[in-house]
Amino acid sequence: MADGVTRLRDALDSEDTQVMQTALLRLGIDVKWDGPDLVVDGGIEQIGNPEEDLFVANSGTTIRFLSAMLAAVGGKYTLDGIQRMRERPIAHLKDALVALGVSVECDANGCPPISIDSVGFVNQSCTVSGDISSQYLSGLLMAAPAASQAIIIEVEGELVSTPYIDITTSVMSSFGVVVQASSYNQFEIEGGSKYRPCVYSIEPDASAASYFFALAAVTGGKITVMGLSRDAIQGDIGFLECLVRMGCIVDYGPNSITVEGRPLTGIDVDMNGISDTVPTLGVVSLFANGPTNIRNVEHVRHKETDRITDLANELRKLGARVVERQDGMVIHPGELIPAAIDTYNDHRMAMSFAVAGLLIDGTVIRNPMCCEKTYPKFFSDLESLLA
Repeated sequence: MADGVTRLRDALDSEDTQVMQTALLRLGIDVKWDGPDLVVDGGIEQIGNPEEDLFVANSGTTIRFLSAMLAAVGGKYTLDGIQRMRERPIAHLKDALVALGVSVECDANGCPPISIDSVGFVNQSCTVSGDISSQYLSGLLMAAPAASQAIIIEVEGELVSTPYIDITTSVMSSFGVVVQASSYNQFEIEGGSKYRPCVYSIEPDASAASYFFALAAVTGGKITVMGLSRDAIQGDIGFLECLVRMGCIVDYGPNSITVEGRPLTGIDVDMNGISDTVPTLGVVSLFANGPTNIRNVEHVRHKETDRITDLANELRKLGARVVERQDGMVIHPGELIPAAIDTYNDHRMAMSFAVAGLLIDGTVIRNPMCCEKTYPKFFSDLESLLA
């Protein structure tokens, strides 16, 4: 959306990134790789395909962010994905876009495909539900500068994963747009706001780093991840506080984080703000002394898979007793036994349970290729630690 050339340093080459890149190329935006960087020749006036069907696979980020942007820009679009995408809610975003004067339709179940017929944002304000995904709000915030007038967005209900909104507003600020916020209840983007192209360095993925932090925790080993610090803009750095409470030692350097494993104790933890690491902590809990209670994460039932029920089922296979609730679970460690782990085409399930598999001989991870969604080299990186 920024007029001119932007360089995204150290971009992640994964399925999610490729899905977004392909969609932008179809829309007329030039996005190309230059070594580890992505170079984007941006500008919404370059979108030259006003009627376009876009396939987003199972990338919730892509469908939510693009739906909001394309509604703000104008034109006719249909966005669709794989079967699981057709089970992931998008009606709350649709309702917000309708309030902004856009004609939007989705399936009767409130899920994709989503069809947009827009002349841009006609109205100035909308309300969006916050209890399913923070990406609805992120998408609306990032799209708002395409409007000619100020846009006010109010959040209805509890906003889940608030650290991701902090990431959104931080990135927008780096590109020259300031978001006025009243706590996490109301946001305003001034009329006439414009993104400026820049060189933007992308932090290493804190969610992906959690698997290596977890590996140190459960083995009693010591692992350092470079490029992250206590000041990272990603909320999932908060996962480290869980490990500290369980007994680990964490050392924060200026450009690195080191975790050293110690005997683990179960904890009670609200993971609403770090919900992408729920499967990681679930696996760490297998190796703790005493139960771990994970709570306030009902929204993870709408991720790539139901990360409460499905996580509980796979933990039970490895010997845990798990009491499931609507908003989380209590994990009681038991005698560890090997099992064939179903991943439900969910990258985070595969990577989390791979950590357990290193200690439970005979464990099998089914469909490990699902890691390509966000971390294609995960298993080779994991193997390199064992050499």
